[in-house]
Amino acid sequence: MSHAIRPAKITKVLPESIAAEIGFEPGDAIVTINGNRPRDLIDYQFLCADEVLELEVLDAAGKSHQIEIEKDYDEDLGLEFETALFDNLIQCNNRCPFCFIDQQPPGKRQSLYLKDDDYRLSFLYGSYLTLTNLPPKEWERIEQLRLSPLYVSVHATEPEVRVRLLKNPRAGQILQHIEWFQQRRLQIHAQVVVCPGINDGIHLERTLLDLARFHHGETPAVASVAVVPVGLTRFRPAEDELISVDRAKAQEVIALVRSLQEKFRTSFGSTFAWLADEWFLIAQEELPPESHYEDYPQIDNGVGSIRAFLKQFAIAAQHLPAKMTFPRKVTWVVGNAVEHAFQPILQRLNQVINLQVNMVALCSNYWGQSITVTGLLTGQDLLQGLQGKDLGEKILLPAMMLKQGDTCFLDDMTIAELASKLKTPVVPIRGVEELIEMCTH
Repeated sequence: MSHAIRPAKITKVLPESIAAEIGFEPGDAIVTINGNRPRDLIDYQFLCADEVLELEVLDAAGKSHQIEIEKDYDEDLGLEFETALFDNLIQCNNRCPFCFIDQQPPGKRQSLYLKDDDYRLSFLYGSYLTLTNLPPKEWERIEQLRLSPLYVSVHATEPEVRVRLLKNPRAGQILQHIEWFQQRRLQIHAQVVVCPGINDGIHLERTLLDLARFHHGETPAVASVAVVPVGLTRFRPAEDELISVDRAKAQEVIALVRSLQEKFRTSFGSTFAWLADEWFLIAQEELPPESHYEDYPQIDNGVGSIRAFLKQFAIAAQHLPAKMTFPRKVTWVVGNAVEHAFQPILQRLNQVINLQVNMVALCSNYWGQSITVTGLLTGQDLLQGLQGKDLGEKILLPAMMLKQGDTCFLDDMTIAELASKLKTPVVPIRGVEELIEMCTH
């Protein structure tokens, strides 16, 4: 696989940084650092950890400059880049039937169809990879730079079950791969996406017990496991063999994992394997108490995020006013999966005199799901669910519904379009503080 390394394009120069003093500007690009071309942010950070740097830089007009910098060993230059990878993404050659990329309608923006299985994005951002797509020199680099922890989609440890899920003959080597990490004292966080009838039941138990064998010593090779229900959309390939998780299946998985968690707590003093919040929402069961989640190792995988949100709200709610000077009415939109869990928040907001918050909990017709997490709601879903309702002064919606750093939903509708169709301002909110602020200001 040839790696064409492009110059690392700068999008932001932090004020009062070394780079700002030198006169770097957005649009400049770094070609080499001490004679080496950085392939990605990892190389960049590694190469910049030096006291003397000689940089080759292209300005926006394409003119080349040589710059020498003297700085403290661990001092940051203060640059941000257009992308974390300056060469090609390591593409994924698995054909997992539940892959979200293959479950989207055709004709959307190209970037939505890039399947990555890139250990660098795993190290930098915690995205999951399968380890089946790595050429030998990339394994060497993981070892050399000690890129740890990585986030690995295991799904099953029995070779035939994992091959069946990933549709890749190399998928059966997962236990040897984890042994490789163990021998080098490197770590992974694992995830298991449960597909009913394929890797649940005795297979799920086998997988969790196999992974637990690597959870010992000072740097356990497997630091934690998240167990997540498969998410299916109506766009998935017709020939796939997947079935959705229903309430009975969710209850069964919760019972199985809970009995194993008891064993893990006894032998490791840690829960080790966690259930994503979604299991409890689908099963219509109470979420575990906050103390259950230890230091939230898998919060980005939806493990404990609802409990964390409720706790942050309880702290922030201490500053809620007792009364609003003028009456105010707002609409707060969430996925119907969290409707029950968020009732305490809704009740507390509505205790404020003169404040009326109406929660609208929606499912997604766009994806064809009867139970939907907030992040998957699209513009069309909101339009259908909110049209004709008395929406008050504004609509508050969690920013997780929007594409990364963008103002449009997963179906490419923009916030502005939605607001004009509903004739009501739409305000994206990030976190508890903004929720409270937008309700009361």
